[in-house]
Amino acid sequence: MQLENLTKRYPNSAQPAVDSVSMDIAAGEMVIFVGPSGCGKSTTLKMINRLIEPTSGRIRIDGEDVTDMDPVKLRRKIGYAIQSSGLFPHMTVAENIALVPRMVGWPKSRIKARVEEMLDLVGLDPGEFRGRYPRQLSGGQQQRVGVARALAADPPVLLMDEPFGAVDPITRDHLQDELIRLQQELHKTIVFVTHDFDEAIKLGDRIAVLREQSHIAQFDTPEAILTNPADDFVSGFVGAGAALKRLNLTRVRDVEVAEFPTVTVDDPLQSIFDKLRSSSANEILLLDQRRRPYKWLRRGDLMRARGSLARAGTLVQDTVTREATLRDALEAVLTDSGGRVAVTGRRGEFIGVVDMETLMNSVHEMLEADRLAAVEAAHDLDDSRTHRTHAAQEGA
Repeated sequence: MQLENLTKRYPNSAQPAVDSVSMDIAAGEMVIFVGPSGCGKSTTLKMINRLIEPTSGRIRIDGEDVTDMDPVKLRRKIGYAIQSSGLFPHMTVAENIALVPRMVGWPKSRIKARVEEMLDLVGLDPGEFRGRYPRQLSGGQQQRVGVARALAADPPVLLMDEPFGAVDPITRDHLQDELIRLQQELHKTIVFVTHDFDEAIKLGDRIAVLREQSHIAQFDTPEAILTNPADDFVSGFVGAGAALKRLNLTRVRDVEVAEFPTVTVDDPLQSIFDKLRSSSANEILLLDQRRRPYKWLRRGDLMRARGSLARAGTLVQDTVTREATLRDALEAVLTDSGGRVAVTGRRGEFIGVVDMETLMNSVHEMLEADRLAAVEAAHDLDDSRTHRTHAAQEGA
């Protein structure tokens, strides 16, 4: 996709809201627009599907100039997900997801199969959710349905305008992980607007840091922006602790996920007690009937259980997926006194744990790599200065 000198001027405004934005976005790439409020990032996004008509400039998708295409037909070829999901409250989940496929004339059998496929893709059981209305869903579930609807007609391009901005931090982390997993499967071209630089680092293949009027301050990979911000404006977005922000570049799937002793709520109490007593660990993880993490159980908990697990153990407060960043995992570990966090699969099923030692080893390796890179850069600078000095002396 190419944006060529895309500009938006509003009547009676001295300055354009968006001034001559040009960028190339590769097929299958996730590009994040990040910048201060009012800089024009959402306006730029909405010009791509012409919810806002450009004053001038061109938009090309797969080499086709869509600037003069019927905007309604164009929007049916571009998925669009917004904050608070934008679901129609009078439609069921299935009807919301089926909206665009029905508009473009898909047969009913194909639409029904696609609704099932989309719900499964975003981790919602079709049998449980297809007939519900938006008001019967949590905020995170609504956002998942919103993403499913945006993807339903299999568009090559997906636009996302702060889609996770209205949910709580834990739900936002899980939705971000879900988007990363989906992108690994679908390879869509995604343009994503956020004001949260940490979210941009976590999600983006490349990040466009935008100034006022959507002037591009820097357009590069997250790692390049963290290690070499273009100027003070970009440095202000990076903020303090750039080395720790790089934890957003490494996923849980990149480190060792350890096994951990587990039991289920259906196991007899005596067998649970026996397993805990024979385990080298001081605790075991109790799984629910769907093998999702439920409670951490310690030896003393079972002694006090008196024939029931209802009051025993500590509820699992947080989990991470394989797509979560090491920063997500570190935050989860630090908020739990146990020094570990459970890792779950696509449907919340238990996979293993990541502990503090593993995370700290990764942090130390990252900091050591940064130190070595800084030393190497200093040596290169010294060599360059020495070379210039010798050249000047020889010239004299």
